[in-house]
Amino acid sequence: MKNLFLLAVLSIAMISCIGNKKKSNVSTEASEYSVFELDNLLAVADQELENTLIVVGYVTHTCKHSGKRCFIIGESQKATIRIEAKGEIAGFNRELVGSKLSVTGVLKERRLSEEFISDMEKDVNKRIEEDGSAETCAAELSNISDMRQWMKDNNKDYYVIYYMDGLSFDVLE
Repeated sequence: MKNLFLLAVLSIAMISCIGNKKKSNVSTEASEYSVFELDNLLAVADQELENTLIVVGYVTHTCKHSGKRCFIIGESQKATIRIEAKGEIAGFNRELVGSKLSVTGVLKERRLSEEFISDMEKDVNKRIEEDGSAETCAAELSNISDMRQWMKDNNKDYYVIYYMDGLSFDVLE
């Protein structure tokens, strides 16, 4: 009788654990969408614009006031993308920082024109002259230089920032 009771308790515990287990991987067979590690997505992002897809990465930041945005980074820690809370996503809580996510969403882009980038550069140089905030401004000027180099390397008259309108997400183990 004691063994039967123990077996029943263990069975209930196993069933409850199975029911609460977080999704541990992304099944490409079960998904109707293409699945990308973030590092791989950015290489083909221009071909995936406006498509619904799944991207996998690690949360580096969530917006603390509204929770309506999070940023994820790829395995290489060189690629990052902003995820906007849309669809079933009410928001991203701060406890997600460091977690690996699988996000289903629509890939979008924002283009920064050469004129916009030049205006940014003028503003930075003006701040350097006015208040001498050279350290912060040097980082901004470096980013502007990187944008221009990307435009030159890709033969574009604009710089692209990719982001996703997130529809749903799963925390991966």
